[in-house]
Amino acid sequence: MNERKAQAKRILRYLKKRYSDAKIALRYKTPMQLFVAVVLSAQCTDKKVNEVTATLFKKYKTADDFARANKKVFEQEIRSTGFYRAKAKNIIAAARAIRDKFKGKIPKKMEQILQIPGIGRKSANVILGNAYGVVEGVAVDTHVKRFANVCELSSHHDPVKIEQDLMKLFPRSEWFLLTYRIIEHGRRSRTKEHKHEKCFLRDFCGDPKF
Repeated sequence: MNERKAQAKRILRYLKKRYSDAKIALRYKTPMQLFVAVVLSAQCTDKKVNEVTATLFKKYKTADDFARANKKVFEQEIRSTGFYRAKAKNIIAAARAIRDKFKGKIPKKMEQILQIPGIGRKSANVILGNAYGVVEGVAVDTHVKRFANVCELSSHHDPVKIEQDLMKLFPRSEWFLLTYRIIEHGRRSRTKEHKHEKCFLRDFCGDPKF
């Protein structure tokens, strides 16, 4: 653990220097809109989600708006984000729960937000951190999962266990932005311009494509 923690410290230093302005890419104005954007982002690029929500959020603004949405119409409005039937069903069901159980407001506590249908720890961390500045953990998406495994920060594949490992390795004050620094690195690393031999994390990484 001591060796892994030392490596985490070095990696964090490099990430903070290289990606000092890293932040969430999804666009939103309210916690409810952020929630919807996060759901839509599953298996979809943030760019595409932002294109869809630019129009969507002019029509739907509150939990009640989404709760009363016509499912067939809503499906077509979000169709280009993929898996639109499941997303429409989940968003409408969640909006009804938020309206009826939490008075139309996204909860500010982890144990409460996890009661919303379809919300796991990854999404909860993203919403709580960005909407309210509440940091309870590290949001582990596909970029973070891969990074943790490749850089040997975790030997697990389960996101919850990876999150627990990262929380032990990094200071709590770094948890929130850690996700976005890793995501930014992951995105840049998957481009043709990325050269592994020049990568500032090459000493920690055994994958020439990362």
